[in-house]
Amino acid sequence: MERLYRDPVHNLISLDPAKPDDALLISLIDTPEFQRLRSIKQLGLALYTYQGAEHSRFTHSLGVMYLMTRVLDQLGKHYPIAPEDRIVGRVAALLHDLGHGPFSHVMEQILHENHERWTVRILADSTTSVHQCLAAFEKSLPERVIASIEHRYQPSYIGQLVSSQLDVDRFDYLLRDSLMTGVKYGQYDFEWILHALGIDHATGQLYVEDSALYAIEEYLQARYYMFRQVYFHRTLRAAEAVLMSIFRRAVEQVREGRLGFVVPGSVMESVLVGRRLTLGEYLRFDDHDVMFHIKQWAREPDLVLRDLATRFVVRRLFKTLDLPVEEARRVRLVARARARMESLGMDPAYYLIEDRAGDIPYYSYYRPEGKGRLYLRTGSSDGGMDASGKLVDIADLSPVVRGMVGYELHRLCLPEEVLSQVK
Repeated sequence: MERLYRDPVHNLISLDPAKPDDALLISLIDTPEFQRLRSIKQLGLALYTYQGAEHSRFTHSLGVMYLMTRVLDQLGKHYPIAPEDRIVGRVAALLHDLGHGPFSHVMEQILHENHERWTVRILADSTTSVHQCLAAFEKSLPERVIASIEHRYQPSYIGQLVSSQLDVDRFDYLLRDSLMTGVKYGQYDFEWILHALGIDHATGQLYVEDSALYAIEEYLQARYYMFRQVYFHRTLRAAEAVLMSIFRRAVEQVREGRLGFVVPGSVMESVLVGRRLTLGEYLRFDDHDVMFHIKQWAREPDLVLRDLATRFVVRRLFKTLDLPVEEARRVRLVARARARMESLGMDPAYYLIEDRAGDIPYYSYYRPEGKGRLYLRTGSSDGGMDASGKLVDIADLSPVVRGMVGYELHRLCLPEEVLSQVK
């Protein structure tokens, strides 16, 4: 029977087990490694700000695979796409987030590990069900999927569709995160972009016809506003600050032999004592493990850990204060907050967090070594391609993109009772 997934963004995502490629995708979805993504929230702690942001990496990954299929179908109308390249693209899109840890990106700071490296480890390890499914389909498929993720695969447009500044990952997460958070910033004209995509025969470079210039500007602006208003939201960042403080205090308690609750031999014990996680341990680690331990730590004898964990569980988070640009004023403000905190018996090491967050909306223009350029092909906006059409960086054609400069947010995260006396 046809496998159907009801999706809030794309409506129905269907896979036909009678088709070998779809049968492979179904078998990959059913592996323990992929099913684990149901327990990893796509937006980490954004649910503390946007109550609808409960969606998982599982749903996002299905959406990315669906969009890769649509893009390859559309490109296949005008360009020859080899069946093996199509398989690699669809599989890489499905599995690109396999290595995410609890609460997605926030745990990368605690574990000091990049989720993309974990994805590669999972795909390369012959003991994982994912690797075995891929190798059973075709022996070299695990390595070819890894190559596409690491931008070593040819033709190069497959890797570009998996990860670049115009990839199916971004296509999905902007629409999905916008819908699930209830904001409108992430909306853009995907259908117009889809029908304007092309492949340069000489270089394998993915491009967009310049008739879609305004749609691409809208897409880049959607990403810009989603980062400013959602991914870097002050409450979300404050929640992350509390979580980081919880783990730093728990690590200190373990080091001193005073942590009351830690399961010997557990994944969390390995995290707290700084042992490098094995692949098996990592694949057992998800949002539920973190929340379970934090709920236990809310009853710890240590007053600091107990307070931080309780704040996290009941959503009594830190507040944020934008720091002034002028260095002297910033130093005075931080010193005043520190002094007030110490007078209340709070340890600034855990309750006073300077938070920095920043982004560059279009990397290649402001950072040439960025994640690949976004090219438009000239000559289509006036009625069709001509022989003189050439690939041009979007920043060379669009003053809107040139105006989307990088930015940095600099905030102070601290308890509300301290903030009220520092302002």
